[in-house]
Amino acid sequence: MKLPIIKNLVEFIDENDQDFVLEAIEVLEHISLAKGLKDEELNTIGELLSNMYGAVEVSKDIHTGISQKDALNGFMKRVMGSIDS
Repeated sequence: MKLPIIKNLVEFIDENDQDFVLEAIEVLEHISLAKGLKDEELNTIGELLSNMYGAVEVSKDIHTGISQKDALNGFMKRVMGSIDS
C-alpha cells in the first residue's frame, strides 16, 4: 500500500463518487481471474486493489468526522497492526 496513492484516491472520491472506485475494484477483481496472467501482473493488480480498498476505508472514516490526516494515520496503523499479528 502506498499512502500517496490512497490519499489521491480519497481526494478523487471526495470530488466524484465512491461508486467509481467500487466499480473499478470490481473490474480489477474480474481481470485478476483471467487465465494466463503472470505473477507480476497479478501483484500489480493486487497492489491497485489494496490501495483502492484502503481509500474507500479512509473515505468512510473522514465522513464520520475524522480529519483526513487522522483517518490516513489510523488506517495505516490498522494495516501495520494486522501485518504484525
